[in-house]
Amino acid sequence: MRDVSTYKERRQPSEMIHNFKSKANNSSFFSLNSQILCKFARKFAMKRLMNSKKKKKLRWFVPAGMEPTEMDLKIMAWEAKGRLVPTPSLIRTKEQIEGIRKAGVLNTAVLDAVAAQIREGMSTAEIDRIVYDYTTQHGGIPAPLNFEGFPNSCCTSINDVVCHGIPSEDDILEEGDIINVDCTTILDGYYADASRMFIIGKTSPERQHLVDVAWECLKIGEQVCSEPYVFVGDLGNAIAKHAHKNGYSVVRDLCGHGVGIDFHEEPDVEHYGKKGTGMLLVPGMTFTIEPMINGGDWYVCGDAEDETEWIVLTEDGADSAQWEHTYLMTENGVEVLTH
Repeated sequence: MRDVSTYKERRQPSEMIHNFKSKANNSSFFSLNSQILCKFARKFAMKRLMNSKKKKKLRWFVPAGMEPTEMDLKIMAWEAKGRLVPTPSLIRTKEQIEGIRKAGVLNTAVLDAVAAQIREGMSTAEIDRIVYDYTTQHGGIPAPLNFEGFPNSCCTSINDVVCHGIPSEDDILEEGDIINVDCTTILDGYYADASRMFIIGKTSPERQHLVDVAWECLKIGEQVCSEPYVFVGDLGNAIAKHAHKNGYSVVRDLCGHGVGIDFHEEPDVEHYGKKGTGMLLVPGMTFTIEPMINGGDWYVCGDAEDETEWIVLTEDGADSAQWEHTYLMTENGVEVLTH
């Protein structure tokens, strides 16, 4: 089993991490971490401040000459109350949904291929080759490859690596390791994003419990979305409560996101927060839920040995675990598009 102490000298302040594009203008976060990171350098605008709504252009609108639908009326009612609602561009067409669904099928198959071959003694570079080969042989493109300078087809994050771990011939999987493999797949121009945790051989009870609770957190967020017109803060609040109940913390510097037409879109899907905050999730939206659960504190930092400035570590050296799926919100709640 790896000795975490070997990583201590690698940890660097979060201000040294690759510019992931700040996702919120929250001074309390900056005072603790100096910048807010967003997964894979999403090119979102800063989160809109609802207290300036008088000067804001309405996000939801009904085209001139058209009668508002029941969905239009519900969304406009929430926006009138000052809540953050999606724009019409975030609602997928039937054609787009079918394309994203097919990308999700391929994405699941890619992770199945990894699951069939991952083992002790394997390098993470081998995992990357599996992802690349399977994806391209089935007509897809691995979205991470060369994205904003990311050098590989997937992320391989071992033990105390929270996310964005870079596959390497030098990283050899050992008995007891826990590893997250994160893949985003493009098929015919549509995107699907998912990650799974893998346990190498037999691990410690502590690591097993962390992996299990991270899975439970994902499913709890999913359960909150069992009906439409809930807020991101509703699922974040439920996830954080479960993590804290088990003695863990939820990473605040990274979050889930809209996905499907592009790699990263609105909304920011934070895995903590207050009920009734964040964006309203309505039928036709596609997004990820991907809570990063730390065995220690929630603070993260960069890796001084990482020239790409992508790797994110737990600041205190504790282990971290994460599961991720892509979801479609429907009139009956979320449909899971990746597995």
